[in-house]
Amino acid sequence: MKLKHSHEITDMETETGVPFYQKLSYNLVSLAIICLALIFANDIILPILFSILLANLILPLTNYLVSKKFNRFLSIFLPVLLAIALTLGVIYFLSNQIMHFMNDVPVLKDRVNEVSLSFQKWFRENTHMTIRKQNQYINDTVDNLKDNVPELVGLTVVSITGILAYVVLLPVMTFLILFYRNNIKAFLISMFKNGSEDKVREVLNESTRIAQYYLIGLMIETTLVFSFNCAGFLILGIKYAVFLALLGALLNLIPYVGIFIANILCMLITLVSSDDVSNVLWVGLILAVVQFLDNHFGMPLIVGNKVRINALATLTGILIGGALCGVPGMFLAIPALAVLKVIFDKVPDLQPWGVLLGDTASNAEVKLKKVSKKSE
Repeated sequence: MKLKHSHEITDMETETGVPFYQKLSYNLVSLAIICLALIFANDIILPILFSILLANLILPLTNYLVSKKFNRFLSIFLPVLLAIALTLGVIYFLSNQIMHFMNDVPVLKDRVNEVSLSFQKWFRENTHMTIRKQNQYINDTVDNLKDNVPELVGLTVVSITGILAYVVLLPVMTFLILFYRNNIKAFLISMFKNGSEDKVREVLNESTRIAQYYLIGLMIETTLVFSFNCAGFLILGIKYAVFLALLGALLNLIPYVGIFIANILCMLITLVSSDDVSNVLWVGLILAVVQFLDNHFGMPLIVGNKVRINALATLTGILIGGALCGVPGMFLAIPALAVLKVIFDKVPDLQPWGVLLGDTASNAEVKLKKVSKKSE
């Protein structure tokens, strides 16, 4: 048995030229460096990643304009300008709905006081804690928040500065990535001069296709979710129907986590803006039904078989992305996993990782058999 075991280890080392424990150490060190880079340099890395995604999204339109003999500068500038116009349109529409909601804040304050008083009475009946005691806890909490106001203001200023940086940097970087895309592609291919040039070219093309398919599908899906939410809210006569539908659709862009946040926010706003408590349940039910239809019919039909990542890998990626980069990291998690899966599937030594990310058990078994045959 000992001889057999040592023979297997020798085969494993001579087959790849590097012992398994050494390869594992390299992988762990590489992961640690990537995580540290995302934590300490996310202000640089995230705009680049978002610019790459936006560049992939408008690349088909750029190629179409080039095929129509447009100038290279205009074939890139016009799609970027169109993307900016659409983004500004969405921001204007959202801000308009928010302003409409803010105009009713004085009226909503009375409703909030009424609802909170009813809740305090219910809480007193069930816990025997007096309303005065409850108010004391609330006042203490408010005082603690006031002490943290300078820090919150500082974070807000940093957030606004970051948003402005995105607004300025994204269009410029997207334009430059598209303008120099051939240079970038030639650089990546020239990095592998060991006969893998064709495989690298294949990985780049497939990654671009997957990113385009995912982003276009996401836009269509968001539009459908907004339309269904809006139709349901309008039929029931929910106040701020368009605002709540748009809020739910935008938060739905964050997989798994976003829909829970959307449900809580929409139900709370309905609670303080509606006299009928049943409307709160109807809002939650509509969002749940639309989410069910989206998960079981929308995403499979629209995104299709291009992004084949299982739920466990998706949720883990979202949690890791959120821990490293916040909400932007959660949004980038799925396209990043999809591109990684393409790379893993094309590189023989990394195929087990591709199996781990895949969502079809039968395909996983076939791939495992192929990997084991190659190792034999």
